[in-house]
Amino acid sequence: MATVNLAPLESSSGLKTRVYAALREAILSMDIYSEAEPPRLDERKLADKLGVSRTPVREALSRLEQEGLVRNIPRRGCFPVRKSKKEIVEIIQVWAALESMAARLVTLNASDRDLQNFRTHWEDQVKSTTRLDDTVASPTVVSIDEYSESNIHFHQQIMSLAGNQVLLATAESLFAHMHTIRSATIHQRNRSTRSIIDHGLIIDSLVARRTDVAEQLVREHALELADHVNAHIDYLD
Repeated sequence: MATVNLAPLESSSGLKTRVYAALREAILSMDIYSEAEPPRLDERKLADKLGVSRTPVREALSRLEQEGLVRNIPRRGCFPVRKSKKEIVEIIQVWAALESMAARLVTLNASDRDLQNFRTHWEDQVKSTTRLDDTVASPTVVSIDEYSESNIHFHQQIMSLAGNQVLLATAESLFAHMHTIRSATIHQRNRSTRSIIDHGLIIDSLVARRTDVAEQLVREHALELADHVNAHIDYLD
């Protein structure tokens, strides 16, 4: 069963912001597609877990509803929003357009140091989450949850390194749903291995500033996820 993992927060002047951030992160980390129905978000229980009153929790849930992450259903309560297959595929298609443009901008705007740091961080993550066989082309993920998070961070970094704040803000509105579906599908049909190989090719093209290649690789990588959802994810219907 999907649960909301929260820890008590210390009281501070920025408590409302911290409650919002904690709830948002907890909801993003939930596997909301594994059950027949998404779990109910009980204000009292959430407040108890955070060690706060219900008021900042209620305000945070209202803000999350405005962002489209939760839905308040009269006489039933508040629930995380689950998208249909069609909606998820459309979100991924828009993400593909945004991230491929971000990749283009990375090759034009990012510093050599930032690109090398990106590569080093990615290599460290691969070493810590996978076992490499005779060749790098055949990695085996040994920590799927940890790799799932590093996979998501990889795509966030491309958006961040692009240096375009409008693009970043637009992508952020879609990221919550991308985070959820990437986490739910990364372990399916050997997608984690394919992901590692694709990421290596993408980083090579970014560091070499091969603009058109980087743009194409990132777009195709995202659209492969859309194809996977269309072909294999029946529980979204």
